[in-house]
Amino acid sequence: MLLTAAYNCYLAGNILLWPAVLTVATTIARRRPGWALWGGSFVIFGLFARTFHAGADYLAFQIVSIEGVENANKVIAGSYGAFHVVSALNATILLGWILLAIGTYLSGTLGLVRSIALALMSSLMMGVLKGSSITSVAAAGGLCIAFVPLGFTLLRTPPAPPLQRLLLGLAAGLVVIAALFYFGQLG
Repeated sequence: MLLTAAYNCYLAGNILLWPAVLTVATTIARRRPGWALWGGSFVIFGLFARTFHAGADYLAFQIVSIEGVENANKVIAGSYGAFHVVSALNATILLGWILLAIGTYLSGTLGLVRSIALALMSSLMMGVLKGSSITSVAAAGGLCIAFVPLGFTLLRTPPAPPLQRLLLGLAAGLVVIAALFYFGQLG
């Protein structure tokens, strides 16, 4: 259960990263449009690949539940190296985080330390069933160091939406997510 919850949280976080990346790229684009275009595009393409891998992870866990560990191991090991179009996107996210980090620094969006922290995301392993390590904790920590303070800064930048609109949007979003989850579970 804990492993399933962890992989689901990772996937949800991966999916929710695209608006943050798009926002950072838009901010970079004011001063450095090329860095914004290439860094933002590469990271978003790479997020597609990570989402694909999360689907393969999910399938692997389901095979374990249905067929057992030994058969799941055979299926997953046998599928390594199989062609799929998403494999072309694997390297984009590794390079994309570096391009985005350079863009944040050159555009003045982030300082040197937070730009380097953002670049740490390029060390996050890519592929099916990669799990977690101290490197992945450092990479995710770097992302938080770079993005969280920037998010608060952007939220405080005029014109700020009224608090009532933010709360209404949050409530509406939670209702929509709950409905999507409910209907998604119905199959």
